[in-house]
Amino acid sequence: MGVWQLVAVGLVMLLGLLGVLVPGVPGQAIVWASVVWWALEDKTAVAWVVLIGATCVLLLNVALRPLLPARRHSEAGVPLRTLLVGGAAAIGGFFLLPVVGAIAGFVGGIYGVERARLGSHGGGWASTRTVMRAVGYPVLVELFTCLLVVGAWVGALIWG
Repeated sequence: MGVWQLVAVGLVMLLGLLGVLVPGVPGQAIVWASVVWWALEDKTAVAWVVLIGATCVLLLNVALRPLLPARRHSEAGVPLRTLLVGGAAAIGGFFLLPVVGAIAGFVGGIYGVERARLGSHGGGWASTRTVMRAVGYPVLVELFTCLLVVGAWVGALIWG
């Protein structure tokens, strides 16, 4: 697989990660489709293992989704900008501090936006807890599973 195709696969994965944050966009399906594209072009054992692992992780997330609260950011009064900044911070945190950085980045990004919006530590922290209860956990779980898939793909490119 050529460099430009790998860049294209990476951009599609990034689009899928951002799609997780936007309601109505099938972010998980986009991330999975990009892994399928890569595995069909690469045709190595590592590519197929990553594809099988990605499929299992994403299907597990879909199966467990009914156990999480529904994602209704507009009903909870959560601005979409808050979720986008939290998601961007989670993506950055995942690559700066693998795995746990995603969780810290997501919560930290939401807190930063809410503190700036409300102007105080107490208000920002209370709003962060409200956001996490209303929409944060389902978004975080879906984003985290997609980040695991992207991380496995990056790992396969580096060490495979």
